[in-house]
Amino acid sequence: MTRKQAEEILSRFEGKRVLVVGDLMADEYIWGNVSRVSPEAPVLVLDMVRESFVPGGAANVAAQLLTLGAEVMVAGVIGNDSTGERLKEKLGIMGADISAVIATYDRPTTQKTRIVAGTQQLVRVDREKRDPLPDFTASRLVQSATRLLEKCDAILFSDYLKGVLSRDTVRSLTLAGQEKGIVITANPKPASAKFYEGIDVAQFNRTEADQTALAYALPGNDPFESADAQTFHEAGTRLRAALAVKNLLVTRGGEGLTVFHNGDIYTDMPAHRVEVFDGTGAGDSTIAALTLALASGASVKDAIALGNASGGAVVRKVGVVTASREEIASLFP
Repeated sequence: MTRKQAEEILSRFEGKRVLVVGDLMADEYIWGNVSRVSPEAPVLVLDMVRESFVPGGAANVAAQLLTLGAEVMVAGVIGNDSTGERLKEKLGIMGADISAVIATYDRPTTQKTRIVAGTQQLVRVDREKRDPLPDFTASRLVQSATRLLEKCDAILFSDYLKGVLSRDTVRSLTLAGQEKGIVITANPKPASAKFYEGIDVAQFNRTEADQTALAYALPGNDPFESADAQTFHEAGTRLRAALAVKNLLVTRGGEGLTVFHNGDIYTDMPAHRVEVFDGTGAGDSTIAALTLALASGASVKDAIALGNASGGAVVRKVGVVTASREEIASLFP
């Protein structure tokens, strides 16, 4: 793909309407410098310089879509707490429709606090509850999300196994989306992979793909981590068929990504040559750009190319960040 071709597809992102359903998170960063060891214990002492608070998880996917020019509707669950209110406020200021974000007393808002010295992450603290949603809350979520589907071009499920996306929730919204003929994508986890049968694209990294293959008793020992191309491609072909998705995307870090299509066909795509500072959020950026490209009428191959470039643009930065259309286009010749 040339830069001109990329820019033409990227220009069509403006105003596309995407419903993001999934696990909303808050990402807090404490930034500073380390120059000494604590006299109290053999641990580093961080001299804090600044703090930052950004949308994470499904909220980061929404932020990436907004950056790319989409109209975004968000459906998910937060705690009835100050972190959740702050996250809703952030999303609202960014321009997201948050009418399907439900606050509940049964769990806190998922929050990940990262302590970073320079560009090196020292430790992460997670505050979360991963139990499935109560039936009443799940029903409210489906009803609220279904109402928003009337004005959508795509559904993107952002699944981090925090209890929001049950099999019933995913199937209800998938069937509703398929009836409308809209694009449906997801980044599942191994434990929920089978929920997404029939969708347009399911995205995993190599480790997740191996764990999913193991869960479905497919042959081979960590075949997606194999250096042997035939082993890798055979595993992907089998896994796509087992999950019954139209396209299975497996990201491969510095080696790029591979998409397995229906009919035992696959497409390998090399990574863009960029300096990598932080891989956080790269998968979110990939699936966001890919989804918008498909919703804009791009072919699967072109959509994957733009998703690949979007992930490449994000890893050049530190923290949970987004990529602009200009940054994505700049990676093409």
